[in-house]
Amino acid sequence: MKLVILDRDGVINQDTGNYVRSADEWVALPGSIAAIARLYKAGYTVVIATNQSGLARGYFDLDDLEAMHAKLTQLVEAEGAELGAIFYCPHGPDDNCKCRKPLPGLVDAIEAEFNTSAEGVAFIGDSLRDLETGLAKGCRLILVETGNGPATLAQLEKSVGDNPGYSLSGQPVTLVADLAAAAELIIE
Repeated sequence: MKLVILDRDGVINQDTGNYVRSADEWVALPGSIAAIARLYKAGYTVVIATNQSGLARGYFDLDDLEAMHAKLTQLVEAEGAELGAIFYCPHGPDDNCKCRKPLPGLVDAIEAEFNTSAEGVAFIGDSLRDLETGLAKGCRLILVETGNGPATLAQLEKSVGDNPGYSLSGQPVTLVADLAAAAELIIE
C-alpha cells in the first residue's frame, strides 16, 4: 500500500492561529486540494492526522469539526479523488492522551486501520510536533513552508557536511514550498 500522511491546519487549509472553528473558517490553501487529488490518482492512500484540541477547549463542537471535514471531503471528491481517512485527536495538551501529536497514537491508529506500517511513509506537516510524530514512526519527514512552516524551520538544526540540509534528531527533513510541491516530490 502506498500511503501518505498529512497534517491538516497549515498544510491543507489556512491556519488562523486562533483555531479554525467552523466550515466557513476552513479555507483550503491554494493548490492543496489538487495536490491531494494528484496523490490519489497516482495510487496513494491519503490520510490526515490532526490535533483538534479546540474540541477539548470548547471552541467548537463535534458537529463543527464534522462540517469542516465534510467540506474538505467534498472538495477532494470534486477533484475526482478521495481521502483514505481523517484521524484526529480531540484532547487538550494536559489530557495525557496517547493520540496528541507529537505522540504517535494517531499514526498507530492509521497503521491498525490500514494493516500496514508507517515506516518510510511520507509524513507532511508544518510544525515540529508533526515532524516528531513522523520521526517516532520512522516516516519520511517533509516540512511545508505554509502555516507554521517558517517558525518550524527556524527550530530545526541545519546539518553540516557534504549534504547540507535540515534534520531532526539525525533524520533528514525535506523542505518544500507547499503541499503541491510535496506531492510532486513524492510522485516523482
